[in-house]
Amino acid sequence: MRKVAVFGPPATGKSTLARRLSVELGHPHTDLDDILFGSDGPLPLEEFRRRAEEVTRGDEWIVEGNFSKLADVVWHRADVLVWLDFPLPLIVYRIVRRSLRQLTGREDSAQARRLTWRKAFFGRRSLLRTAIRKYRENRPRYSRQVAGTARLGVEVVRLRGPREVRDWMGAVGPGSSGSR
Repeated sequence: MRKVAVFGPPATGKSTLARRLSVELGHPHTDLDDILFGSDGPLPLEEFRRRAEEVTRGDEWIVEGNFSKLADVVWHRADVLVWLDFPLPLIVYRIVRRSLRQLTGREDSAQARRLTWRKAFFGRRSLLRTAIRKYRENRPRYSRQVAGTARLGVEVVRLRGPREVRDWMGAVGPGSSGSR
C-alpha cells in the first residue's frame, strides 16, 4: 500500500486510523479538513480540489476525509480505499462523547474551540443532527461511488466497526498488502 484514502462519517476514527497507517507505512498523512478550512474560512471548491490533487500526485500518501466529491482526485488515485462504515448508534454515541469532552474542556482542537452546545446538539445544523441526516442520505450514494472506484482497480476495504479496524491494522505492515 503506497496510496491510501480513508473516509467515513464523523466519529469513526478516520484521523486515528490515518495517523496509524502513516506511522506504520512511513507515508505522509494529510487531513483534507486541514486543507479545506483555513483561517479565512473554507476554500472555494476549485481551490480545495486543486490542493487535494497536489497531495495525491505523489507516489506515497495517506489522505483522510469525508469528501466523496473529491473521489476523482483522491479515491481514484489510491491503491486502497478504506471505508469506515460503522453503525449509526455507535456514531451517535461517539459524537456525543467527543462533543461533551470538547465542551467541557477535556479535549482541545480547532473544532473544540468553535463548538457550542447549540452547534453540538441543539441547532438545526448541529453536529449530531447533521451526522444522522448525512448518514441516512449519503450511505447509499457511498455504496455506488465505492463500487465505481473498485471497478477502476482500487482495492476497497470496508470496515464495519472498531474490531474490524483493529484486525485489519494487525494485518497491515511493511511488506503486507493489508488486503481484506
